[in-house]
Amino acid sequence: MQLNNLRPAKGAVKTSKRIGRGQGSGKGGTATRGHKGQKSRSGYSRKIGFEGGQMPLQRRVPKFGFTNINRKEYNGINLDKIQEFVDAGKIKDTVNMDVLCATKLARKNDLVKILGRGELKTKLNITVHKFTATAKAAIEKAGGEAVTL
Repeated sequence: MQLNNLRPAKGAVKTSKRIGRGQGSGKGGTATRGHKGQKSRSGYSRKIGFEGGQMPLQRRVPKFGFTNINRKEYNGINLDKIQEFVDAGKIKDTVNMDVLCATKLARKNDLVKILGRGELKTKLNITVHKFTATAKAAIEKAGGEAVTL
């Protein structure tokens, strides 16, 4: 330790001046807010998306279409993906929500729809929420069963 690298203890020196504590603080008067205007007032808060009086983006952009509040989103799983898991030995003879959750193909609260891409070579009993017509036909062609929840 030398004189040129002496430092005060951590926390011993305050780095910033306290604002709005009178003239003696050196930051009195306007308390660093400048003179007049909306931002100098107490209680000022700007609305999210406010653009200084210019028409905000969310009002400039046109809105169109319709959003159905009762829409059901299905998690689509293709037959080729199921066949991959069968070949890897992760799926045996039945496919239901528990098996799909265990293999991470779907989550617990998902609605699942089996899609018809690919080919199924194994006899499987599949129990999910929905099937496409091609998927149902492919499962039954392989000797399996497609049960709707």
